[in-house]
Amino acid sequence: MQGAPNPLPHGFWHLPVDGALHGPALDAHLLLNLWVMLGLVALAHLVLVVGLAVRARPGSRLAVEYLPLAALTVLFGGLAVRAQQLWAAQRYTGADPAAMQVEVTGMQFAWYFRYPGPDAAFGRTRLALASAAEGNPLGIDPEDRYGRDDVVTTELVLPVGREVDLTLHAQDVIHGFSVPAMRLKQNAVPGQTVHVHFTPTVVGEYAILCNQVCGLGHYRMTATMRVVSAEAFAAWLKGREVGR
Repeated sequence: MQGAPNPLPHGFWHLPVDGALHGPALDAHLLLNLWVMLGLVALAHLVLVVGLAVRARPGSRLAVEYLPLAALTVLFGGLAVRAQQLWAAQRYTGADPAAMQVEVTGMQFAWYFRYPGPDAAFGRTRLALASAAEGNPLGIDPEDRYGRDDVVTTELVLPVGREVDLTLHAQDVIHGFSVPAMRLKQNAVPGQTVHVHFTPTVVGEYAILCNQVCGLGHYRMTATMRVVSAEAFAAWLKGREVGR
């Protein structure tokens, strides 16, 4: 699937480009929250004016204070339930078994992306072997045959319209993997394996950021996500595999 971003009636809120399949639902809920907040500001002033006008009348306390409070409870309960459903769909519902697998590793101060190669299996890694200077930043074990065709890059290239299951790792400290245009944000924690899945829907280049302060070089911990056609991705991956 290829084309222009999915435009929502953002109006004056000016949300960034939305390039993921799950993005419109998140944007719609965010906009709903913003409009609710704007309406509550107006309602608070109205309740204040009405309260001052009827404060001397018997029984007015119930109508002016408790009824708006009950309405707010129902409103925020509904918003919370909807937010939980969106979160669960992204975090607690697993990716499709046919989703493309990519490993993302954060380290001070770079992102590395690993593709499994033709054997569709990632090789074993050992932290003691990790050395960017020697061309092995992830510490792939050369004795493991499954790792011999793994492709490691500093750019995340993905085919448009295909679900991707990212496996997040961190080598040293907590890093925050964030792609605003894909509505993605997930911490990579040392010693933990964290999954996040999504489907890119718009061809283009998008910024990958680290949104956790991870040291003095945090400001330069950026990378690029490039979403291309399926044919362009296959050609790119084949070129990387041949170049190994």
